[in-house]
Amino acid sequence: MTDLMEAVTSLAKRRGIAFQSAEIYGGLRSSWDYGPLGVELRRNIRNAWWRATVQLRDDIVGVEAAIVTSPRVWQASGHLETFHDPLVECTNCHQRFRQDDLEANADGVVLCPNCGGAEFTEPKQFNLMLKTFLGPIEDDDAVAYLRPETAQGMFVNFPAVQTVSRKKLPFGIAQIGKSFRNEITPGNFIFRTREFEQMEMEFFVEPGTDDEWFEYWVDQRLQWYLDLGVSKDKLRLRSHDPEELAHYAKAATDVEYEFPFGWQELEGIANRTDFDLDAHQSASGEDLTYFDQEKDARYLPYVVEPAVGVDRALLAFLLDAYRVEEAPTAKGGTDKRTVLGLHRDLAPIKVAVLPLSRNEKLVPEARRVHDVVKPEWISQYDDAGAIGRRYRRQDEVGTPFCVTVDFESLDDHEVTVRERDTMQQDRVPIDNLVSYLRDRL
Repeated sequence: MTDLMEAVTSLAKRRGIAFQSAEIYGGLRSSWDYGPLGVELRRNIRNAWWRATVQLRDDIVGVEAAIVTSPRVWQASGHLETFHDPLVECTNCHQRFRQDDLEANADGVVLCPNCGGAEFTEPKQFNLMLKTFLGPIEDDDAVAYLRPETAQGMFVNFPAVQTVSRKKLPFGIAQIGKSFRNEITPGNFIFRTREFEQMEMEFFVEPGTDDEWFEYWVDQRLQWYLDLGVSKDKLRLRSHDPEELAHYAKAATDVEYEFPFGWQELEGIANRTDFDLDAHQSASGEDLTYFDQEKDARYLPYVVEPAVGVDRALLAFLLDAYRVEEAPTAKGGTDKRTVLGLHRDLAPIKVAVLPLSRNEKLVPEARRVHDVVKPEWISQYDDAGAIGRRYRRQDEVGTPFCVTVDFESLDDHEVTVRERDTMQQDRVPIDNLVSYLRDRL
């Protein structure tokens, strides 16, 4: 399993999905920049989430809230008081760890992952909020925080969004955006980082209906991963025990994925009750209740929140799609090929156009074919190297279709379309190429 993690990390770096940030200066721990393919893959994940959560529904709308907001928001939400992790330090090598990340060995002894020492300091509570200052003077009056979650921007905007959208309960507010947490032990490539992007939705419901809606969203969010091709046996649901619930939660369930380093949270669904709206109403003095016309009553809605990180989802999609398989060669033998079997909605490149060679007649024709497909999809033109090697390059980054322009194309105006997973090849007229691909993408 660790070999899989190493293989996917290597592929991601080699093929331009993710690079270590500022690598020419030695990098910054657990800080990653996304390359050309990573940008497209992230965009496709966001689009798939937005389509399922907002576009295809009538009861959810979107917002984009500021990353830096009033510190009073975080005071009211409880983050300044309760957003902590237990920090311990190895007394031998002085490395620091989250206490809940350390596990006992078979003898029941907790050892330092860095040096193997068995002595640690008493745990201290470490606030995960990243602090900054607004204005020219760095004093207490200028303190601000980079948001640790996108949720609060939706809570404080609840009355304004409800008014302008004219939505009746139940309805949701969705947001995609950057969040920041001063993690003690980030790591496992892009799994846990200090800067990450969240896809969160707050679904406001009438109190008393929250349990039903909570179960509904647990099922919906699990199905989203299945619909995008994630292996069913790699996914599970885990309900939180009462003692591990967040301070705002009545119930919580994680969608977990079996990463190479174990079962870990991929997405969390929480019943936040009316905790946040009540806290902000009390702290601000503003009325955040909802007027239910049918019941002729005002009340604070309860909230069900599904929340997932783009980066963590990306890692799960990569790991789940990665495979190495035997492929037939033109000479009747077999060869290994690496394939990213990504769902077609997620694949960063949808179509690659490949002339059979760099022949002076084939290249212009292949360029014309590329001009036909690139207005429709993110595509790539590639004429460097042997055609078999170019197929392998596209398989490795998950491109669903390769279009080959050969010498026959100059006469019959047809191209060969090769499908990634089956490697089936169809001869398609250039005039019908877009409709052919559209039916399959």
